[in-house]
Amino acid sequence: MKIALAQLNYHIGNLPYNVAKIKNGILRAKSEGAELVAFSELSVCGYPPKDLLLHDGFIRACEDAVKDIAQECKGIAAIVGAPARNEKHKGKSLFNSAFLLVDGQIAAQVNKTLLPFYDVFDEYRYFEPAEENELMEYKSVKIALTVCEDVWNERPLNDRYLYKHSSLETLCTPDTNCIINIAASPFSYIHSEERKQIFETSASRYKLPFFYVNALGANTDLIFDGGSMVIASNEGIVDEMSYFTEEISIYELSGKSVKPVKPQKRSHPQNHIERIYHALVLGIRDYFQKNNLTSAVLGLSGGIDSALVLALTAEALGSKNVHAVMLPSRYTSEESLKDAGELVMNIGCSYDSISIEPGINAAYSSLADAFKGRQADVTEENIQSRMRALLLMAISNKMGYLLLNTSNKSELATGYGTLYGDMSGALSVLGDVYKTQVYELARYINTIKKGLIPSNIITRPPSAELKPNQKDTDSLPDYDILDKVLHEYIEMEKSQIDIKVDGASPELVKRIVDMVNRNEYKRKQSPPILRVSPKAFGSGRRMPIVAKYI
Repeated sequence: MKIALAQLNYHIGNLPYNVAKIKNGILRAKSEGAELVAFSELSVCGYPPKDLLLHDGFIRACEDAVKDIAQECKGIAAIVGAPARNEKHKGKSLFNSAFLLVDGQIAAQVNKTLLPFYDVFDEYRYFEPAEENELMEYKSVKIALTVCEDVWNERPLNDRYLYKHSSLETLCTPDTNCIINIAASPFSYIHSEERKQIFETSASRYKLPFFYVNALGANTDLIFDGGSMVIASNEGIVDEMSYFTEEISIYELSGKSVKPVKPQKRSHPQNHIERIYHALVLGIRDYFQKNNLTSAVLGLSGGIDSALVLALTAEALGSKNVHAVMLPSRYTSEESLKDAGELVMNIGCSYDSISIEPGINAAYSSLADAFKGRQADVTEENIQSRMRALLLMAISNKMGYLLLNTSNKSELATGYGTLYGDMSGALSVLGDVYKTQVYELARYINTIKKGLIPSNIITRPPSAELKPNQKDTDSLPDYDILDKVLHEYIEMEKSQIDIKVDGASPELVKRIVDMVNRNEYKRKQSPPILRVSPKAFGSGRRMPIVAKYI
């Protein structure tokens, strides 16, 4: 049997768009000789639909969409993902289901058994787990059809099996011909290695070919990278589809062996930084396109963070759709102005320079009586940051541009940012990227677009330039040490006493952890953050604001 995997970019809730995309995928797979084509998890409605699933009208529309897609299945069968009703009175009202569509009809329905409830996932809020697992049969081929998490209990996560039941143990019998897994597996820069390990383990353990089709595209904070693959039980990975790109590939299943119909040479991102770069570009592009937006504005400081966001956004949207605004004050150095100007010329975007001094002076004058007798402190620094946000938002409103936030993860973690100031924006591009990774990304960009980011921006010490001769290290530890401690505390979820980093004393570790904990309230007010790490701020890290734990 010839089986196609359709790795496509869906739009949550946009059922006409998704149905048309799936139908086109069916027609293309059929024209290339496929007998069965598989689409990703919840492909009909997009993943994750969240509380749209609580609307009965949305479920009815999904049901109609599945029936509509089935009409395209003449001479070819398709597997699509969609929510389905639980007709029993016990349990949640929905299943997360895979449908086999044959000859204009729904021939079979397989419900997801293992529902993830960790990190960014909350499927128990909506779905009932399947009580039974049965093989799906098409043209005498018996398929262990699974939905994403159903194959993730094949090895311990954090040394624990998360589920008491394994779908594959039930489905993989001597009569089974292959495993197909339809998935919506979000990107993190280490996740592709985890997937390969689990899928290769499953193929080897059950001695079956393994077909995996993943979602693609960005839906607000979650990015789906594709990377669909086919694994032979005794050969390992026989084909790995593109990352961050739509693609349909066809494979010949003969007995329990499998091979691509048309072998292709593909280049895949080779390291964490390259993966993060492509993920961020996709995240920005889809956020704009799926929200029917075209143009972005951002504040340019002459520093590394805003330079990187400008470069990424220009790549995602095209330089003509990006507007940079330099907002100098009395503390802005000539070096920053020069570097910003050179960057803008390299990028080729539109550019304004607007002094914040008149606004700051007006604010100081208005507050003179209220502040009488009090020394200048961080309050005055915050006024500068908030004045910049005021001007950027005014340009955003007037011109119809979307304001992008340029804060990095190190800053968000430690509270090194101003609420309603430099933390403003509709989307946080770098909120899951540590400062040290920011530098690595800038250097990577300069390897693929030689000299795009001026070298002086990368080499000079970072500064907020809110007071004379200010450096980030006045308030924060060296980023090389800080980021390692933050990684152990946030991504690795280690307790303070268990964090061991060269150059970080127990006192310094405590100081850093305290900064993270007491700034939770700021992060709760930050814009959506593009998730690229295993543990991002946002829905995947749910910490209390009012708490005390040492």
